[in-house]
Amino acid sequence: MKKAKMELEETEAYSSPSWSPIARERLVTYVNLSDIAGDEDDFPGEHTQDTEGPCNKRVKPVDRSSGVTGIITPVKTPALKRLGQSIQRSISFRTEARPLPPMAVRTRQKASSFPRRRNSQLWSDTVDSLSRDMSAKEIKRQEVIYEMTQGERQLIEDLNLVKKVYYEPMLKLEIMTESELGRIFGTLDSLIPLHEDFLMRLESLRGSEKTVGEVGPTLLDWFPCLEAYITYCCNQVGAKALLDQKKQDRRVEEFLRLCQESSFSRKLDLWNFLDLPRSRLVKYPLLLKEIQKTTPSEHPDEDTLPQAMELIQSIITEVNSKTGEAECQFYRRGLCYPEEGQRVPEIQASRFLYCHGELKSTKGQKLHVFLFELVLVLTRPLVQDKDSMVQFQVYRQPLPAAHLLLEDLPDGEGGSSGSFRGAFTGNDKVKNCFRVSSRRRTKAQSHSLQASDSFNKQQWISCLRQAIIQSRDRHAQASQSNAMARLSPDPALDHIAELSLNSDVEMPDT
Repeated sequence: MKKAKMELEETEAYSSPSWSPIARERLVTYVNLSDIAGDEDDFPGEHTQDTEGPCNKRVKPVDRSSGVTGIITPVKTPALKRLGQSIQRSISFRTEARPLPPMAVRTRQKASSFPRRRNSQLWSDTVDSLSRDMSAKEIKRQEVIYEMTQGERQLIEDLNLVKKVYYEPMLKLEIMTESELGRIFGTLDSLIPLHEDFLMRLESLRGSEKTVGEVGPTLLDWFPCLEAYITYCCNQVGAKALLDQKKQDRRVEEFLRLCQESSFSRKLDLWNFLDLPRSRLVKYPLLLKEIQKTTPSEHPDEDTLPQAMELIQSIITEVNSKTGEAECQFYRRGLCYPEEGQRVPEIQASRFLYCHGELKSTKGQKLHVFLFELVLVLTRPLVQDKDSMVQFQVYRQPLPAAHLLLEDLPDGEGGSSGSFRGAFTGNDKVKNCFRVSSRRRTKAQSHSLQASDSFNKQQWISCLRQAIIQSRDRHAQASQSNAMARLSPDPALDHIAELSLNSDVEMPDT
């Protein structure tokens, strides 16, 4: 589930299922992928440990004729077989039966080779010796700036990987059309030179002792370039829907699975890579905040860092706002109305989504519920063929948020209109339910809905309460404005009165 408003939180981001009703915070704090993506040999149930010295673990040799294509179900399409072999030759992820050499400082590798594990090197590891005059606070400051620099380098590597391993092969093998790939990848290619420029600027700041003095002016000068993210992030809503649709194609699914099971992917799928720019964008304020905390008073950055923070926050707010509008428009276009009366004006007037996702009705029927800015819409997904986009048929009458009533149902109470018997059997208790109803309808409506767990239930309730309060406040302000307009004199009458007064003035004789 996606969130409907952005609030930066210093928490680790994770991939939520499509039904997760978290408020639409598309731009949330994200951690380094190295913290969540392990090595290809890390499997559930196995404990792995990184060592600083050489690894003497014996490894079973891999036959030179085998590779990634040898560990998955063979693909019948000859083109995909050739692709797997070419990936194997270009990326070189064979394992030899010999001890690994001692860990050395990672150098930039050639373009055709991608590391299996992220480099977690610290700034202090890159200097021969630390100056005795350098305080612990200054060391921390250098570490954060170095982390920002390394993050740029890793992002550039990943974006180039996406282009060379996903986009170009799928285009060459005609797995997708150029138009479809353009809609999925969007303006990703234009972000690479943007971040290469930033990396070059950061590296040029490092002095002879590999320390960075003033970084604020560089951030102030470069951050406006991030407005390019508005176009990229707005495209992501439709890109994700199209990618999910294309995964139903066997050739697409086989290709993406082949790539994900390869070592270069670090167990990330294509969408994880496409979402990297967005997650990088929201990490800048966190890094900047740490730099501010470790910057001493009377430092040259003392004035520029707050300005840079204000700038990046405004850019993220703008990106989030435009993305919310794009998401709202995308799902509005996907609504189907069995009855013309269901096209309530609140749907078209809504500018964003608070949240949306899957809930169950009293009979266990799965519904996809959209909480727009001004209205709650219950829908049923329509089954489409693989060449059509998913559409949602409106179920019952939409409920304007200004007239909604919300009730939190205790566990065991599924509502008077049903018992959720279609979803549970035996002694299972009905849990995680709430009821929504309309207080201003000729025909009263009431819907008891069930979330997947208690956390998602609370997220739905929180979003609904926020939507109800804001809609009622907006409705009250509109009513007050209308009342004031009725009490104030008509401007046209004022104009007539003015003309009347002027007509009483004696005109000089001519």
